[in-house]
Amino acid sequence: MVHLSLKISSLLSLLTLLLIASTTSAQTDTRIQLSLSDAEKRFVQNNYQLIAQQYQTDQAYADVITARLFENPEISYENLLYNPETKRFLGTSRAYGQYQASISQMIKLARKRNKNIQLATTGVKLTEYQYFDLMRTLRFNLRSTFYKTYYNQQSAKVYEEQLNSLKLLLTANEQQLKLGNIALKDIIRIKSLLYTLQGEYSNIMNDIEDSKTEIKLMTNLPANADLDLMVSTEEEQKYLLNKHVYNNLLDSARNNRADLKLAKTEVSYATQNLKLQKANAIPDIELSLSYDLKGSYPDNYTGIGIKLPIPFFNRNQGEIKKARIAIQVGEIQVQQQEAILENEVYNSYTSALRTENLYQGLDKNFNTDFDKLIAEVIRNFKNRNISLIEFMDFYDSYKTSTIQMNNLKYERMHAKEEINFVTGSNIFK
Repeated sequence: MVHLSLKISSLLSLLTLLLIASTTSAQTDTRIQLSLSDAEKRFVQNNYQLIAQQYQTDQAYADVITARLFENPEISYENLLYNPETKRFLGTSRAYGQYQASISQMIKLARKRNKNIQLATTGVKLTEYQYFDLMRTLRFNLRSTFYKTYYNQQSAKVYEEQLNSLKLLLTANEQQLKLGNIALKDIIRIKSLLYTLQGEYSNIMNDIEDSKTEIKLMTNLPANADLDLMVSTEEEQKYLLNKHVYNNLLDSARNNRADLKLAKTEVSYATQNLKLQKANAIPDIELSLSYDLKGSYPDNYTGIGIKLPIPFFNRNQGEIKKARIAIQVGEIQVQQQEAILENEVYNSYTSALRTENLYQGLDKNFNTDFDKLIAEVIRNFKNRNISLIEFMDFYDSYKTSTIQMNNLKYERMHAKEEINFVTGSNIFK
């Protein structure tokens, strides 16, 4: 019986260890395949900066609610504290007491309430355009970083292939060195190339990890996630710049750029604020109704009153002047934003056109042909048909050309995203 209990206990312990091991493995093995569309969905739903900006929009809506509210009425009451004749506190009787009460209501003139509502509503538009402009900027950063990381990963694969090949080649040549078939200087050269490649590979992997961290932060993915980014060949081929001429891009920017709309809305906000400040120069009236038991003539006094400030000294001159200046500043900022927009669209278009012409002028079979060539070079070097120096030159040319091709592909996709960014639209999806 004891033996059976020990077996059961051992079995439970084993199951517990397996459960812990599987849980730990699940926690550490979080490999995620991520396309650009998936990253964008996560970004829109989970990005902390967008969520925080959305709360500011909700706050602006709350300002509209506040502007719609009317002024609260005010009630006042005063009672006799102590009557020295009757030796009583807080007397309220008609014979020996005294109290008075009043109620008043502020009434705003010059349609101040409506003007406040209009101003608050325009404030909502400001926060909405701030949200869309933030999204435009962050989405550009996400897409650009995504493509940069992807093509760096493709370059890293080239380094991995070269490093594996060189390690095998070094091992084979070290055996030949022992047999006296090659010189020590050849081993040193191979090791030097290997160390150089390892250093470059380490640098590019550091850049990849930094970019992945930025993507994780923007999409709110786990910090320990291992991202496997995917870009389809169709996605690269779908981008055709020639279909979109410069004037169309400029019109799209003028119609869709949130920062330009924000600048124009700020002018509207300043204009509405000027109207409000002019209205504030007109005083509001306060109506009141009061009752006094015995402190006024006659007893049981009931009165109606009106209070109206005389705008003799303060006619809100300072705020009116500030509002006028704000309009002038806003109009200048609109002109500046339009100039920035035109220059950004022109610069992005010409850069993208230059990159596209360079890309289209390249042989699309270049990588495949070069892969075959380098394989042939490795085979000839092993057979001693070419020298080590020739082999290293071919190796360096292969690495440089492949990385340049990946960099050009990234620059091309980055140019596409920059056009989307400067036009404020998804012209190239």
